Amino acid sequence: MKTNALCGYLRLLPVAGMMILCTCSGDGYQPVFDGKSLADWEYDPVYWRVENDCMVGEVTPSTILSRNTFIIRKDLVLKDFELKVEYRISENGNSGVSYRNERVEDVPYALKGYQADIDGKNQYTGQNYEERGRQFLALRGQTGVIDSLYRSPSHQAVSEIDFRNDPLNRHIRENDWNEYHIIAKGNRLQHFINGMLMSDVTDNDATNRRLSGLLGVQVHVGPPMKVEFRNFMVKSL
Repeated sequence: MKTNALCGYLRLLPVAGMMILCTCSGDGYQPVFDGKSLADWEYDPVYWRVENDCMVGEVTPSTILSRNTFIIRKDLVLKDFELKVEYRISENGNSGVSYRNERVEDVPYALKGYQADIDGKNQYTGQNYEERGRQFLALRGQTGVIDSLYRSPSHQAVSEIDFRNDPLNRHIRENDWNEYHIIAKGNRLQHFINGMLMSDVTDNDATNRRLSGLLGVQVHVGPPMKVEFRNFMVKSL
């Protein structure tokens, strides 16, 4: 993994204990999606529906997006929390679980803020990306310590990373169900997939970080795709 080009005011360190299983109790988790209805969510019905007890986001050849769209949980502000959700995504899919987000003014169904990335090719899955903000905060396999003079890495630098040979990639199942586990406590944000720590961010940027905000799920611009979510639960810390 090439990290030199990603340096600057973002200090990238190996994630300590990356291969250690994350375990935690299920006590205190509350469902944010009941598997039956999207009544508690705001969304564009062209792209979101319930199917087979799952929340489904889908882009078809006739509904290609011109910008990213989100399904947003109503009346829920996340502060310190743990989140668990199972997801399955098509090969060309691009999505993510957005948390501690805020709405984008004058743009319907749009959010900005932290995102636990998901994509079908598993190039970005597990990383922490800030939508409409500082962009890549930590790639998969990295710890990001974000300072106040953060410089966003270039897309070229990110694309040079050999994600297929990333040892964490083998823990992510393609075209099958995976469990995402997000822990956000204070300014530390950890992303786990199938019990494996994928990225770890400490956000010391007091100007740009967010310590609370909205929960949503994204469907990204691009080719036709489908993403499914089930067993969507949150626990306040």
